[in-house]
Amino acid sequence: MARPLSEDKRTAILEAAAEVVATLGVSAPTAKIAKGAGVAEGTLFTYFANKDELLNQLYLELKTDLRDAMMTGYPAGKSLIDRNRHVWDRFIDWGSAHPLKRRAMRQVAVSDRITEESKKLVRDAFEEFDDMMRECAAGGAMRHTPPSFVSAIMSAIGDTTTDFIVREPAQAKRYAKAGFDAFWNAVAG
Repeated sequence: MARPLSEDKRTAILEAAAEVVATLGVSAPTAKIAKGAGVAEGTLFTYFANKDELLNQLYLELKTDLRDAMMTGYPAGKSLIDRNRHVWDRFIDWGSAHPLKRRAMRQVAVSDRITEESKKLVRDAFEEFDDMMRECAAGGAMRHTPPSFVSAIMSAIGDTTTDFIVREPAQAKRYAKAGFDAFWNAVAG
């Protein structure tokens, strides 16, 4: 009888994968990931059938972690600007607190190894966020653009903002406000 899989080992593998992918990209060898997780390479394949499955699970885990951070305490009844600011602040906080996860997420998000099924799961998970992006653009110059485009603008400005905050933490509030103002003026102004 096979031993049950350990959630701790699965988590360790995904955390090691995030670190290694952040550093070496999606072509990183599974042996390095296994070593970083403190498991044998064969053990990695007990938890994930192949590297593509591992990368897809990493993508889902990172996106879910980010979504949860952004949407926790979401002020649904507040004004559009307050809801956007809530999401923005948590996006910036998550990125600043998890630079390797943020870098790994950017790597896997553009990889051709991520399946359409995984992408759909992420789109579905971000439905409330997309509704907010749709509402955000409705009255402005971007009213005919898909929410994914508006979201990409937020992400790009957010990544730039986070990069500056990481380099100059003493200026975090200043950069967070300037970045949000740039985003808000671009999509809602």
